[in-house]
Parts: sequence; C-alpha cells; structure tokens
Amino acid sequence: MSGELWVWVEQEAGEVEPSSLEVLSKAREVADSKGLKVTALLFGKGVKDLAGKLGRYGAHKVIVAEHEAFKYYTYYPHFITISKLVEERRPLALLMSATRNGRDLAGRLAVRFKTCLMAHIITLDIDQDGRLVGGVPGFGGSILAIVRCTKGSPQMATVSPGIFKAEEKWGEPEVEEVEPPSEVTQSPVRIVERKVGEYIDLSRSEKVVIAGMGTRGDLTPAKMLCEAIGADLGVTRPLADMGVAPRDIQVGTTGVSLKAKLAIVLGASGAPHFVSGLAGVKKVIAINKDPNAPMKDYSDYYAVADLFEVVPLLVEKLKEKKG
Repeated sequence: MSGELWVWVEQEAGEVEPSSLEVLSKAREVADSKGLKVTALLFGKGVKDLAGKLGRYGAHKVIVAEHEAFKYYTYYPHFITISKLVEERRPLALLMSATRNGRDLAGRLAVRFKTCLMAHIITLDIDQDGRLVGGVPGFGGSILAIVRCTKGSPQMATVSPGIFKAEEKWGEPEVEEVEPPSEVTQSPVRIVERKVGEYIDLSRSEKVVIAGMGTRGDLTPAKMLCEAIGADLGVTRPLADMGVAPRDIQVGTTGVSLKAKLAIVLGASGAPHFVSGLAGVKKVIAINKDPNAPMKDYSDYYAVADLFEVVPLLVEKLKEKKG
C-alpha cells in the first residue's frame, strides 16, 4: 500500500488546536501499521517554529504556508491552498478535527473533489484495499456504525474531539515551505479586526453542567450550578440551534464528546444524538420533570423534579457546606 495521510492542523494566532494533535497522533498510528506516511498541513503567520512539535506528535512531514490571510481561520484561503496541494500531490486521505472550522472546511473540500466524507468518527483505520474506515456512534452510543469510503479522492474524515490521545513520542519532521496560491496573496480581502470569544474545550473538562430544552433557554440555573461546583457549561443541540449558546459547547454526536468525571444534565430528554456525547463520562446526574424520559436510562442518578426549584436549593446547600 502506498500514499500519504494528510492532516490539516488548525491553529489561531500561533496556537495549535489540541484536537488537531489528537488526529495527528492517531493518523501516525494507522500509517505505521500500513506502511504509509503522515503529512501535516500548517498554515499561518509566523508558525514555522511549530513544525517540530507536529513532528513529535506524529507528522513525518510538515507543509508550511505562511501568509497574513492564515492568521485566523476564514474558509477561502485555506480552501484554495489545500485544493491546489491536493490537485498537485493526490494524497490518499485528508483528515481534520471535527471542530467548527474543521467541519466547515471539510464540507467545502468534499464537495470540491466530489469525494466521500465521514463525519465525527470515533475510530479510524484503513482496510487492505486502501479504503478509509471509520466508526460513527448511533442510537445514543449503543451501536457503532462502521463506515467505509467507496469512491472519490482524497478520502476524507472529521474526527470527534477528545476521542483519541495526543502522544508526543515521535521525532523531528521534514519541513517543506510552500508559497500560497496567487488567489490568496493577491486577494483584496483582509481581516482588519477580530473579536475572539473565549470558550472552554469541554472534551477536557472534569465537571460539566449541561442545559437542555427543559431550561427553556434560560441558562441561569446551569450557570449557578457551574459556579457552585467549579464546572464548565455545556448545552444540547436545540439550545445551540436557537443561538442561546455557541456551537463550541454543544454536547453530542455533532458537538463535543465528554470524558468528564461528572456531568449534571438539566432538562434534557435524552435524545440519542445527545447521550452519545456522554459515553465517556464516569458519573451522570440528571434532573428532569418527566419520570419516563429516555435520559433516565443513561443516568447514574435521576431526579424527577423542576430544575428551577431544585437547582437554587442545591446551590444554597453547596454554599452552606463550603461555608
């Protein structure tokens, strides 16, 4: 078997997205078992010094493109540059983390090349025919659907953040610097100012409080509880769809998969696409008015109660205990 596995490494202002390193390490593990090479795509402004780090996390080679247009993520310069490189070099597969930016870029590239795209995979392999194989959770994580690319090039996949382990155990990579295409360097579009919102990477949180539709879009109880126990805030997809909270803290199949020690779920019914994101949580506590909601089957402790009544009382008791 021959070919290369490419990994787009997401970065912003010189900071590498941690989940990109997870994808890189997993790609190297698969590549070593199949006799393949891993190439990392690193685009940014003043990011060449990061190439060594990518080698230690699994890249045999790092392709670096430097330009002001890459300092922050906008789809056009990344889409154009990767498209040109793919056309010239024809990698076997192109992988990226299923972050908001990764999902955006992957979808555009899959349409551009009319190729397969496996989304939010939690297992990764290549079969004897050189086809990309990935596992996608279904029915609340109770099954694992095995998906195989059957046509198109490069084969593509986005990997759920927090699934694989980023391991710093390899050596220094070969580094190749390339010039961005003229469409990027001559583009009149420039980012003049960008206000960056701060959010927590929930895939690394130890405690998470998750607000569901039972909160009616009011995140006050969830935030109170977060403050009381030192947890991070998450939401279900419907609340993210409503614009109540950013996609970055959406939990579930199309969001973040948790590996927390504790998750407290407020007012979520327990839809399959949501509870799949709780599969890695050690202890799940849920509060819901419905005694028969599916969430009950996925909880270690399930309280049938009005969250707007219970949470303030719980927070008060926690404060008394701390006092």
